[in-house]
Order: sequence, then structure tokens, then C-alpha cells
Amino acid sequence: MSTLRALAAAQAVAAGVAQPVATVRHLHLSRRPLVLVPLAMAGEANAPLAAMVGAAPGEARLLIVPQPRNRDQRFAFVAELAATVLPYVDAHRGANEAVPVDRGRDVRYRYLDAPQLLVPNPAGVTFLRLLGRATRFRRIDGDYPVPPQVPLLGRWLTFFAERAEHPGSSALVAMTQALSLHWATGQSAVEDLHLPALLGWIAPPAGRSGAETAAWAEDPQRCPPAGPATDPSFDNERLAPAIEAYAAAESDEVARGEAYAELEKLLRDQLTPTWELMWRGVGLLRALPPGARVAGRWDGDRDAFTAYADHVDADGAPQPRRDGAVAAAARLHRLERAADLYAVQRAYDDPLVMAEYRLTGEAFVGEVVLADAARIDDSGRRPVLRPRIQLVTTDPVLVPVGAVLSSPARPAQKARVVFVTPVADGKTEVVVELSGGMGRGLTAAPGSVPEVGERLCYTTLSEAYVPAGSFPAVEETPWTHGGPPAAGVPVDPLPAGEGAAPVPDEEWT
Repeated sequence: MSTLRALAAAQAVAAGVAQPVATVRHLHLSRRPLVLVPLAMAGEANAPLAAMVGAAPGEARLLIVPQPRNRDQRFAFVAELAATVLPYVDAHRGANEAVPVDRGRDVRYRYLDAPQLLVPNPAGVTFLRLLGRATRFRRIDGDYPVPPQVPLLGRWLTFFAERAEHPGSSALVAMTQALSLHWATGQSAVEDLHLPALLGWIAPPAGRSGAETAAWAEDPQRCPPAGPATDPSFDNERLAPAIEAYAAAESDEVARGEAYAELEKLLRDQLTPTWELMWRGVGLLRALPPGARVAGRWDGDRDAFTAYADHVDADGAPQPRRDGAVAAAARLHRLERAADLYAVQRAYDDPLVMAEYRLTGEAFVGEVVLADAARIDDSGRRPVLRPRIQLVTTDPVLVPVGAVLSSPARPAQKARVVFVTPVADGKTEVVVELSGGMGRGLTAAPGSVPEVGERLCYTTLSEAYVPAGSFPAVEETPWTHGGPPAAGVPVDPLPAGEGAAPVPDEEWT
């Protein structure tokens, strides 16, 4: 936990309500997100029990599996889920736009919007990832066939789960993570995974503190768990008898219908509170203004959605069960670069996030007291415009002379530290030399050089483009990492079909 977040948590305990740790919203919110609240049966490997899904508060659709141990009923559930999710995905595959590439010499096309799925917590993301893994390789003919929409849904769920791992992506969002990104509560990070308790801290009812509301919400009789796990007492005392009653009525249509209706009501009562909390969380997030760089990250989600939709249209293969060595290394490299850029963009968009870097000395805020906008550096082969400004700050300045800084106010401009001079009253004078973002001539464009009295933030963080790393082709890697075997190294052949055998249809995961 960072210093400022620890302080905000302490203030939340003192004030009885969660404290904001962001001034803007750091994720994209669709006009019509698809909310999906799953439930899984305890004791079974990701066996779906029920789901409530819809793109508006009044459009909740309840799907249930009366007997989760029954394979046919499981896939019937997935087919029903596909009947809601796939049309929602296809609804975003309408109009597209041209995007210039290769410095305007060519264009590519992407959809104007992309689908967005919201689940209550990270466990919901894991549920969808495993559900996609269990369904995307299923056959629609031969032994144990499934409806055609089942493997297609599995591929799309895998796509969303992979995007959820990408820092800054908003394609699949866990509500508890989204809320914790913007508010600090007086409870632990583990307790923040409980959606009712988390919202109890953020927006407690009048006359009740966040701690009291969270304690009240942790009673499963009042607020059922947000899934996919269920409460053990609910499983033993209510769910198990209802499932047994449904199974016992197999030969009696009337009794079977009554047992199904009772089970459906039982599961609806479990899911409805979480469904309402999800839309309450959407309202809280929507009230925050979006950060300036949120739209750019959403463009990345739209690019990924367009590329995968084209892959599906071209009858491309499902995602592999596991990446090869080169593909795994390249994916890890992409995620690391995305994480670094996401951290910088959040700091640039939000002064509360940047305050963390001011505490560590990686950034400082100061007031411009002197500015030489016309300074020319003629020490090189040709004169260049190099204005200098002097700032006074009370922040700790730990950057060395010669360091290159950036300012969120002028991200295209670089500032090289020339002097750092401590003065009285805990203040520090910093002189920086500016380059870039001022035009091509020897006269700075109006407004490109900070003026006296302007308050600026400078930081070592930079969102400048960093070229991607290069990785060898698979055939150029050693045999230990998926490439061809080295000369003279004996390799035992794989048993027939090993490495390419389909997932047995008798298995769910």
C-alpha cells in the first residue's frame, strides 16, 4: 500500500466513509455495458449454476442450471448465455472508421465502438476465463456435439479474459477493482473484494458509518455473496434441497415444473442484490469525469476487438491452450510495456496519482519565477532555440542535474535539469532548459514556453514511445524452447497424437 493510500485509508476510518484517491475516472464506461453476474456450484470445477445478464438495470435475464452436474444442462446454459452475449458483441460490429498508419501513407479500419463486460469481482473474470477454456474447443459434430454458438462464445470469453490482463483495458472490468482504483476504504484489500461491503464504505446510508454498513453487508442473510462462490450455509440449507427436489421430480412434469420455479426463485433472490449493486457502482463511476487519456486506451480495446472479429470471420483457429516460449515472452513484454505506460498516463491525468511520485522525489510542482523564452544555444554547428525557466518548489527534488523531465501540461516538450539549488524555508530553486514542442524556428510559438507565475509539474515519468523488443522466430529458438532440436541431440518422439489431441468431451475443464 502506498503512503497516500494508507493515509486515505486512515482518514476513511476517522471519517466513517471511503476517501477518493482519484479526481478522474481511469477507465472507459460504455453507454450500454453488459453486466454479467455468475454463480458457480461449490465443489465442482467451474460448474455454472446461474447467471444474471443484461445491458440495462431493467433488462436482467436469469439463466440457471437445475442440475449443474449434468453435462447437457451445462451446455444448454452456455447456449442460452451465448444467445445474450453474442448479439451484444455483434451489435458493435456496425460502422467503422479509417485510421491512418505508416505516417498517413496507408489506412486501416476499426469499429467505432467495442463491447464491454462488467463482472462483480476478479473471481468473476476467472470464471469467464475458465468457461471460455472449457467451451472454445468443443465440436459441433461427432461424439458429444454442442450447439454452434457454444465454441464461438468460448472464443469470445477467452478474448475478453485476455484483455482483462492488459493494463488499462476496459473490455472486461471487475467492479470491485474499478471502485478500489478510485476510492480507499478503511478495510483491507481482501475485504474490498466483497462488493456489498465496498459499496457500504463508498456510499453508506445516512446515519450509518462505512464500517457499520460493511459489517451489516457481510451477513450473507442480508447481502448474498457477489459470486461466483456461494455461501456454504445457503448451499447446505437451501440450494441442495432445491436441486434434490428437482432431480426427484424427473418423472412428474407438474412437480418438475414447480421444483424448477422454486429453484429459479431461490437463485434470483441470490443474484438480484448483486445485480442492483453492480448498477449502483456503474452510477458512481459514471459520475466521475473521464481522464484525458482514457479515450486513447479505449482505442486500443477497439483495435483489439476489430482484429479479433476479423480473425473469427476468417475462420481463424481458437486461442491455443498455452503459448509457446516465444509467444509467451512476447506477450509478457507487451503487458510490461502496457503496465508502465498505464502508470504514467494515470499520473499525467490525475494530480492525486502524481502526488505519489512527488512524495518519492520522482516529480515536483513549482512556480515559474524567471523565464528566458528567447534564449538561443549557438554552441553547436547551428543555433537552436533553448529557453530556460527557473522554478521554486517546496517539494523534495531528488532528480540529478542533467536528468530529462516531462510535464503533463506540455508532454511533447522535454526539460533538462541545469541547476538544483536549495534555498531558505525548505524551498528549492530548479533551472531547466526546454527543447521540443515550440515550433521549428528560433522564435517560440505563443504559449509554448511557460510564463512567470505559471505553476507546473515536472517528472521523470514519460509517455514517449518505446520501441517493442525483438524476439526470435520459433525455428530459431533452441529445441528446449520449442525450436528444432540441435544437431546430435536425441529427442524422444511424442506418443501418437500428443500435443494436438482435442480436449476430451467427457471433461468440462
